[in-house]
Amino acid sequence: MEKLLQISNLHAGVENKEILKGLNLEVNHSEIHVIMGPNGTGKSTLSSVIMGDPNYTVNTGNITYDGQDLLDMSVDERARAGVFLAMQYPSELSGVNNLQFLKTAINAKRDPKDPIKLLDFYKLITKTKTKLKMKDDYTERFVNVGFSGGEKKRNEIFQMILLEPKLIILDEIDSGLDIDAIKVVGENIMDYYNEHKETTGIIIITHYPRLLEYIKPDFVHIIKDGVIVKTGDASLATHLEEVGYDEV
Repeated sequence: MEKLLQISNLHAGVENKEILKGLNLEVNHSEIHVIMGPNGTGKSTLSSVIMGDPNYTVNTGNITYDGQDLLDMSVDERARAGVFLAMQYPSELSGVNNLQFLKTAINAKRDPKDPIKLLDFYKLITKTKTKLKMKDDYTERFVNVGFSGGEKKRNEIFQMILLEPKLIILDEIDSGLDIDAIKVVGENIMDYYNEHKETTGIIIITHYPRLLEYIKPDFVHIIKDGVIVKTGDASLATHLEEVGYDEV
């Protein structure tokens, strides 16, 4: 089986500033990778480059996704192919309610001649809304408009569940969440992963090991100065919290 994601010697940055300086990473199906590191070391840059943010420039290196050259694909092609980014700062879409947004996004991945049936769609919405403990009026509200920080992050997971991606990148999905919300988000991520494990890989960017009480990674990587400098198992995150980046 092809590797789900293979990044080789990636040099990339923004506004003529190189941030990633030869980064290498492999993610297979059925793997959860956690990326940690000090601020400004390239964690969010990596997620933006994988998703195709036009503000970032790739200078050298390769990214292969499921056997395809990811860098040759547009953002919408990446999304249709199953790449999903839960953003650190989700955008607000005034005038577009969540129901419209989700239905359009689901159908964009389907054959135009076979849109999702309304009954199936509403069942899926109702089930997911209950699992994520979203408010009853969630579907009628504009996307992220007036949402608390925690609601925005849960909305990202809502979209993930409905779109059924293969490569999931969660950029600080736990920031701004209280203890109860972290539990809800963490458990729903693991529920999705366990249901789709054979075809799914996850990259989680975080500063805090608290989320890892609910999500058990296969690998933990530490980024410093634009490269991965250390890789270990889940215990590395715990050790990191105890001693800090300098000691590790």
